[in-house]
Amino acid sequence: MSSHSGVHDGRVLSLTYTSAATRLLSVGQLVELIEQIRPKNERLGVTGLLLYSGGNVIQTLEGDTSSVESVFDAIRADARHSGVRVVDRRLADERAFTSWSMGFRNISAREVAELQDFTAFARESVGDDLSAHAVAAFSLLDTFRVNAV
Repeated sequence: MSSHSGVHDGRVLSLTYTSAATRLLSVGQLVELIEQIRPKNERLGVTGLLLYSGGNVIQTLEGDTSSVESVFDAIRADARHSGVRVVDRRLADERAFTSWSMGFRNISAREVAELQDFTAFARESVGDDLSAHAVAAFSLLDTFRVNAV
């Protein structure tokens, strides 16, 4: 099976980032935002999951490298995000989030409080070196993958 997208061994780029919304969004506004980005992601074959809690965003994007980079460049340029930081970037043999173009979960403060890993992660994410927290970010995403909208 030959691919015309250059070097492609079937692996997907998985990129996880955190950011802060420049203003607090209501759930309605968030869902609207997700609905806006879904068609582009579907067209590019990018899947993933977005978690939002009290202005903090953590999102994983998956797909071929150029598509993920394209989506991420748009996010970095989006005035609705500030302090965008890559916390994990890896080539994976398969997608973790295959079933939707962009799963979404709005986490309540109570849920966040119960996730001490995430609390530590959110507190530390103002620091410069996030590599130690990438695993926490990924396991957090995994926790919510099961019941994403």
